[in-house]
Amino acid sequence: MSDLDPEDAKIVTLARSSRARTGAAEGAAVRDTDGRTYAAASVALPSLQLTALQAAVAAAVSSGAPGLEAAAVVSTEGSIDDASVAAVRDLAPKAPVILADTSGTVVRVHPPDAAGESA
Repeated sequence: MSDLDPEDAKIVTLARSSRARTGAAEGAAVRDTDGRTYAAASVALPSLQLTALQAAVAAAVSSGAPGLEAAAVVSTEGSIDDASVAAVRDLAPKAPVILADTSGTVVRVHPPDAAGESA
């Protein structure tokens, strides 16, 4: 995490904590444009399925977040679900979406392309 901005490193740490606390396959955290953070783990109920990033975005939106600055996902998988990235892009077309492994090492950062879409 040493190459990350300290605020981005914080959301990776929060995502790791969410994942570890629940034993979920993934954890996520987002930072809104006011600097508040929201963390969540994946939800797998018979009637509700959310990725960790979708759950974190939902927490931010339901708390009145005006937009997002950045997002992070910690996962055992080597990629982030397209629907999860799309949830971030709905609020912030240009926000970086950081993927880290369970140790917190950054695997990839999904920056937007010139059109504001995920790369």
